[in-house]
Amino acid sequence: MTKWIDQTTWRFLLVGCINTLFGTSIMFLAYNVLGLSYWLSSASNYFFGSILSYFLNKYFTFQKKDKSIGDILPFALNITICYYIAYGLSKPLVANLFRSMKDNGTMLVGMCLFVGLNYLGQRYFVFQKKE
Repeated sequence: MTKWIDQTTWRFLLVGCINTLFGTSIMFLAYNVLGLSYWLSSASNYFFGSILSYFLNKYFTFQKKDKSIGDILPFALNITICYYIAYGLSKPLVANLFRSMKDNGTMLVGMCLFVGLNYLGQRYFVFQKKE
């Protein structure tokens, strides 16, 4: 049984901070400057952020040394599922609980939900340690 909080968790959080700065900049720039929609803006965050996240998490967080690309499909599937659950839930949740918040607040809530779901998916599905 793996401990819930260990070195992997701390590395994931560090990578998450780096990735969040990168992806959030893309998302809010796309929404507020380029005028893209809520879905396109948040999706662009996760598309470009996922590329960075894959390499940082594979080699740094979960320390997988293999050069195989066999984990790209599970990684992409995990990201996609987490994205739709997190952002699908956050929009009605924020709209119903905080009517004064706009899409910017919804995107922040979606980010928080995504991080938790994504960590669990990467740790126990994509990059799970073989015992």
